[in-house]
Amino acid sequence: MDRLFFTLGCASAFVAVALGAFGAHALRGRLGPDMLSVFEIGVRYQMYHALALLAVGGVAGRGGGSAVAAAGWLFVVGTVLFSGSLYVLAGTGQRWLGAVTPFGGAAFLVGWASLAWAAWARL
Repeated sequence: MDRLFFTLGCASAFVAVALGAFGAHALRGRLGPDMLSVFEIGVRYQMYHALALLAVGGVAGRGGGSAVAAAGWLFVVGTVLFSGSLYVLAGTGQRWLGAVTPFGGAAFLVGWASLAWAAWARL
């Protein structure tokens, strides 16, 4: 499980950097400032949670348990729902996608709570 989350974290960070560069160069002239900001928020949260996945991979390698694995999967789901919905919203202007974003945010929150629980339970 540790290698899986570490690999997913590396892949997610790679995609976040690529999308950040794409947004800064290719989208700057194509999107309005409001949608470009939405896109950049998606990139920022993807990078934060890519780094979190690297940490989950490190902790899981030390016998982190099911709460750590749950945190990792919640970070993955959160990235897809939160950042993914913002990317599609920015690219298409489909406002209904804004209703999906909070589910990704909730997954992030529960993931952080799960990781905190794992740390607390090991004390």
